[in-house]
Amino acid sequence: MSLDKKYWMAIKAGVFLLSLLPFILLFKAAFQDQLGANPVQALHHGFGDWTLRFICIGLVLTPYKKITGQSWPMRFRRMMGLFAFFYATLHFLAFTVLDLSCSWAAFKDEVPESPYILMRLLTFFLMIPLAVTSTKAMQKRLGANWRKLHRLVYVIAITALIHYFWLVKADYSQPLVYALILFLLLACRALLFLWKKNKQNQYVWANKYKQV
Repeated sequence: MSLDKKYWMAIKAGVFLLSLLPFILLFKAAFQDQLGANPVQALHHGFGDWTLRFICIGLVLTPYKKITGQSWPMRFRRMMGLFAFFYATLHFLAFTVLDLSCSWAAFKDEVPESPYILMRLLTFFLMIPLAVTSTKAMQKRLGANWRKLHRLVYVIAITALIHYFWLVKADYSQPLVYALILFLLLACRALLFLWKKNKQNQYVWANKYKQV
């Protein structure tokens, strides 16, 4: 799909603003005291939800390209990944700054009672190297290792989901929806990998047969 540069920049700006919209709406709601009885928890959970949503959006782009043949959405993969990290950072800050007031003592007291915190930290720290190496310059510098490093996104998706399951107390409906989405995305990726491998094997056997 070929788009004029001017229209492409407009589309890119529109996607950026749409991706930023959840932050704007949450900030506006907090400023206008519309987040309910526990605004800190509402911010905390809201940023966490959008982190997982952007992880899912990033994961869906490659299967979409393989199935439809449309490659232009792949241009947004880095943006989706960085927005996932952006909301993960806000999720982390909402907890450490607003909830714990940056208190190490409060953190140590909270962790034994809430193991989901450790899973949150693991997820966040796994996202840092992906964000740092998201530029084209780092992609060129790392070469083939860049793809290997960015496969961490699958681990991140799983640890984020585990964190969500451990966080909720009774109603598992929302984390189950995300679990189904991630299962379908990962299953789709696995099937596409097997299909590609089968095609390669068929090509190799066809060449051997011709040589015989």
